Amino acid sequence: MSIFNSCCVIFTFVLSASALRQSPDFASDILGIQHIQQYGNATLEKRDDVPAGYTNPPYYPTPKGGWVASWTDSYAKAAVVVANMTLAEKVNLTSGTGLLMGPCSGNTGSALRFGIPNLCLQDSALGVATTDNNTAFPAGITTGATFNKGLMYARGYALGQEARGKGVNIQLGPTIGPLGRKPRGGRNWESFGADPVLQGFGGSGTIKGMQAAGVIATAKHFIGNEQEMYRMDLIPHGLMKAISSNIDDRTLHELYAWPFMDAIKAGVGAVMTSYNDVNGSASSQNSKLINGILKDEFGFQGLVMTDWLAQIGGVSSALAGLDMSMPGDGSIPLLGLAYWSYDLSTSVLNGTVPLERLNDMVTRIVATWYQVGQDQDYPLPNFSSNTADPTGLCYPAALLSPTCVTNEYVNVQADHANVARNVSREGITLLKNDNATLPLTTSASLKVFGSDAQNNPDGINACSQRSCDTGVLGMGWGSGTANYPYLDAPIDALKRKAANVTYYSSDTFPSGLTAATGDIAIVFINSDSGENQYTVENNHGDRDGSGLVSWHNGDALVQAAAAKYATVIVVVHTVGPIVVEPWIDLPSVKSVVFAHLPGQEAGDSLTDILFGDYSPSGHLPYSIPVAESDYPSSVGIVGFEVSQVQDTSRRVSTSTINKISPRYAFGHGLSYTTFSKSSITLTSVTPLSSLPPARAAKGSTPVYSSAIPPASEVAWPTGFNRIWRYLYPYLDDPASISSSTNFTYPTGYQTSPQPDPPAGGGEGGNAALWDIMYSLTLTVTNTGSVAGKDTVMLFVQYPSDSPYDTPIIQLRDFEKTDTLAPTGSETLTLSVTRRDLSVWDTVLQNWVVPVSESEPFVFWVGDSSANLTSACESLSGACSSGRTPPIV
Repeated sequence: MSIFNSCCVIFTFVLSASALRQSPDFASDILGIQHIQQYGNATLEKRDDVPAGYTNPPYYPTPKGGWVASWTDSYAKAAVVVANMTLAEKVNLTSGTGLLMGPCSGNTGSALRFGIPNLCLQDSALGVATTDNNTAFPAGITTGATFNKGLMYARGYALGQEARGKGVNIQLGPTIGPLGRKPRGGRNWESFGADPVLQGFGGSGTIKGMQAAGVIATAKHFIGNEQEMYRMDLIPHGLMKAISSNIDDRTLHELYAWPFMDAIKAGVGAVMTSYNDVNGSASSQNSKLINGILKDEFGFQGLVMTDWLAQIGGVSSALAGLDMSMPGDGSIPLLGLAYWSYDLSTSVLNGTVPLERLNDMVTRIVATWYQVGQDQDYPLPNFSSNTADPTGLCYPAALLSPTCVTNEYVNVQADHANVARNVSREGITLLKNDNATLPLTTSASLKVFGSDAQNNPDGINACSQRSCDTGVLGMGWGSGTANYPYLDAPIDALKRKAANVTYYSSDTFPSGLTAATGDIAIVFINSDSGENQYTVENNHGDRDGSGLVSWHNGDALVQAAAAKYATVIVVVHTVGPIVVEPWIDLPSVKSVVFAHLPGQEAGDSLTDILFGDYSPSGHLPYSIPVAESDYPSSVGIVGFEVSQVQDTSRRVSTSTINKISPRYAFGHGLSYTTFSKSSITLTSVTPLSSLPPARAAKGSTPVYSSAIPPASEVAWPTGFNRIWRYLYPYLDDPASISSSTNFTYPTGYQTSPQPDPPAGGGEGGNAALWDIMYSLTLTVTNTGSVAGKDTVMLFVQYPSDSPYDTPIIQLRDFEKTDTLAPTGSETLTLSVTRRDLSVWDTVLQNWVVPVSESEPFVFWVGDSSANLTSACESLSGACSSGRTPPIV
């Protein structure tokens, strides 16, 4: 979410919301500028045409919610409420009240007669944003590096508890898009890693935790939001179109939509669309994506919202399946204009938006409210995103606003610092440890270098939404951040732990230093990125300026330390991969620690590992190349057109491109101890078949009166005290509105239901996709001298005679042991589902298992994609160790 894209210009004229709301659904109608134009000193370039073959077939009407059994009770309750709502109350819940027109990042209208307040929507995916007495949790990328499903849930539950405690109804997370396809992408750090399966487990675990605490989780951004540059229309919409992510059908299903299937299977209550176009059509009104894939094929029962100011049409977005407009404003915010609110009331009265579509929109919202139990003693917001003062303007964007209590400073932290520290610690990834340099002793003479070891001298929250890289990097920048209640700096933790610590805060190596025998240098470096509304050190959200290198002279600082000291430890805080070639093979560089983005617990979580209180157990959630040029050009940051084409020669799950070996592979991570894996057994659970069983039929959905409500239901109430710029559902003269006969509907619009997609039938798709086909068990034993945890990853290699091009191997499951004492053992079970063995067949429009009578699926296990130690074959069930893996 952002208010403005940094490349955008705010114009002083306004385009008609009612005119723009009729934008068609197809790419050819919204491609925007077709030639270079000059506006003042700005050059606006055309966006390339969408390549042939990338299409959004129209998909109408919107499938109704309520047909999935797990939502039946909530929909039944919602139907009773909605049947008795006025038109104004229905519209109120679908529309934001306007930017800065309430305490939260987004605020809907209310339906107080039924106990439904203004719903509060609030960032972020790592903490309750722009508030106080909260926890700043480790970022998603750090959580992914734990490879610990239990911690993913625990962090989600703590996030949900804090959101609930602050009165947030809908938390704007987790982030599972971007997928991380572009290593320079600005918001990769918000999600869980550059692999769809890791994203799926991270997202679903977080969702289950958050919603168990009673807050509605939001899976975002749907879909293809892989870079920040040019992600958003130039305001007013149409002057320069947003980038189009062009994704073919198979790639969308097998990569980008995969974690969203997991999110929907987990029961997520909300999905946020992305800013970018997909195949030339705006995500917020892309009927194929929302109606066809999300709501019909994937069986999503919750609500679909826009990203902030991403809505570009009124009727068109409603028909395409959008349920909630955020923050409610039209093309240009803060003017009191909207695509929905009062305009949606008009569209229902004149018949351009069918009443049954509005009824489904509001039913989805109310049912989701019931689904997580927010009808039971749920608190109202007790904070303000707009001010830290105890009292202030209720509606800061209003010309004249009443004052109210804005912040009650409710402490929601509980014991969540422990959760944050556990996640930060388990995410720390040891890449190199020559001569067992780590762990350190507390008596060691430590010389610490680099500004990343200390806090920002101007204050830990000095830069808006962390939009500077000053001091220790605990999170990236943008709306996916939270205020630090405190930030435990590494240098402070080091000084608490060790008796002999000297710190040099400059990022330039001091001259004249003399290294004494036994001195150990610890060099802190980082690499930052974030959201596009801020430019930080010439990086426009993405790392387009810096590339995949450490910031602030980091490489030179390591090299200088390595030239002076015999033992150097490098600690890296980073949003993603960085190239380490300038120093990784220097003989003095003994140990390298990737601490990722640790949040508030940056200090103690690190010293827990450095001094051996815990053995490191994190693993890379991406791969690190030898050179950035090892990636194909298609993953670079580009201008207006992006083609996301699946390259089946690469290993999707390791991001290793063109069979070029990386410096450190996906999943790499060392320990202070060693583990063995034994007693590996493969069990066939469900017989394989090429196609899944036939999908289940849809259940019933709520039925309402089809009569257009009286226009008086959206007339201004007598004596109503309007607040200027607040977005209401009311109209000045609703009785004058008559049926519209000249409205041009989107191409392909129809009102008769589509045939049920064969791949659907339940939340996330056909329920059989989650049937376990094979179960693999093994025993992990700690064969070393210290306690530690081990992670086992399971990769699938498809039959060699498969008619489908597939990656060499793909991650399909992982499990992590508890802490094992020396000689201790634990038995783990990993599962392979039907979906794990399937490919998306674009002709059949279904998931197909390439069953072979002569060639097996091979299930590889190991602790990284480059360390596969055992394999089992599907046909024989035989398992063996020492087999040469397909990736060496």
